Amino acid sequence: MKRMTTALATVFFSALVGAEEGKPRPDPKPSPDVLEVTPQLYAYTTELLFGEVWKRPALVPRDRSLITMAALVASGQTAQMTGHIRLALDNGVKPSEIGALITHLAFYSGWPNAMSAVGVARQVFAERGLDPAQITPPPSEPLQLDAQSETRRRAAVDEATGSTAPELARYTNDVLFGDLWRRTDLAPRDRSLITVAALISQNQSAQLTFHLNRAMDSGLTREQAGEVVTHLAFYVGWPKAMSAVPVLKEVFASRGAT
Repeated sequence: MKRMTTALATVFFSALVGAEEGKPRPDPKPSPDVLEVTPQLYAYTTELLFGEVWKRPALVPRDRSLITMAALVASGQTAQMTGHIRLALDNGVKPSEIGALITHLAFYSGWPNAMSAVGVARQVFAERGLDPAQITPPPSEPLQLDAQSETRRRAAVDEATGSTAPELARYTNDVLFGDLWRRTDLAPRDRSLITVAALISQNQSAQLTFHLNRAMDSGLTREQAGEVVTHLAFYVGWPKAMSAVPVLKEVFASRGAT
């Protein structure tokens, strides 16, 4: 396990060089080409997306950057990542958290998408002259798990996949939840937030119920969950956002939300 964790860290973080967190900057502007070719899209982008959606108070800018980066990584949209990694740094996301986000999403959107994101992050970190210590913080003790909840979760995984794909069950229990989710380079709420965003981006509603409940257990409110879906409609499309709404309704009802 230690060898696997070290190998993952080496693969994802050795390519990253670092930079100081930037100061807040004006609203991002699309390329002038957008204004020339599709002026209405330019207007929606500047006036609606950045002029309104990004400024809605239901989610702080840092949360919006996390879910936007998660959506871009999960969708393999590397062409849009440079600007959003810069914006994330400006919004208070630490370089080490960006690396942790990429590592986490390797498990939820696949290694190719994560590997493609590494090169973009490396360029932005180099551009900002980050100190390597900001990219790869010293190791810390893993988070402790609730024994009863973990026992139930492991049993559910074993029941669902153990007899059919026993090694998938083992990796899920021992690596995904036993190691990755216990790492402290992202707070539990942040891990859940980016996982929910990645699942919505990939239209994986079957997995969304569990992870939305986990996010709300970690402090995500009903209002914030609704705002996550609203924000992601602009980044992954209305059909995927609308498909997530029934799951939110079910989760809210099961938790006694009014």
